[in-house]
Amino acid sequence: MMIPFVLASASPARKRLLHTTGIEPLVYPSDFDESQVKVTNPLELVEILAQGKAEATMRALFSRQAELPPGFFSRNPGFILGCDSILAIHGEIHGKPKDAQDAIARWQMMRGQVGELYTGHALLRPFTTEQGSLMPYPSIVRTQITRVYFAEISDRQIEAYINTGEPLHCAGCFALEGRGGLFVERIEGCHTNVIGLSLPLLRQMLSDAGTDIIDYWS
Repeated sequence: MMIPFVLASASPARKRLLHTTGIEPLVYPSDFDESQVKVTNPLELVEILAQGKAEATMRALFSRQAELPPGFFSRNPGFILGCDSILAIHGEIHGKPKDAQDAIARWQMMRGQVGELYTGHALLRPFTTEQGSLMPYPSIVRTQITRVYFAEISDRQIEAYINTGEPLHCAGCFALEGRGGLFVERIEGCHTNVIGLSLPLLRQMLSDAGTDIIDYWS
């Protein structure tokens, strides 16, 4: 039986990436309160947020086990993946823009610059005792970093891009797989990481958890 896989994120891009690997995830977005995390180191921040999201979804699903495949928490423990992405430029952290004006100001600052896109990944495999109690679980938490070189674009191009609405929902204020890809000169590192989930890193994490990614193909 295929191992169930839960994505603790509402990101359509992350769901699409998992689909390309042969994984059809159950999507249960996390209600984790990110405002409670006061960390300024980008690597530490994305790892705390990714694990917080995965754990919040795990606790929520434990109380709603009827919605999950049989044995998710016991006979055939499933995986829960939490992710979080941020862009850092000159050490300053940037998440999703607050609104259109914030997005315009962000792009006016970003153009011609080089940023580092951090995506934290937290993979949990919870299980329960025979009495039905949720047990402590091992977790694998890692971060992928990709350097992004932004084009020197005009104010007119910035405003047109913001008006599409695309960057308003993206960490770093751009979508590499969308129109934002037109304004990225090049990247160094994992390109799917910039979209929201590093597929090579996921393969390694699943392997470390005792699962081969190709098992999802059958």
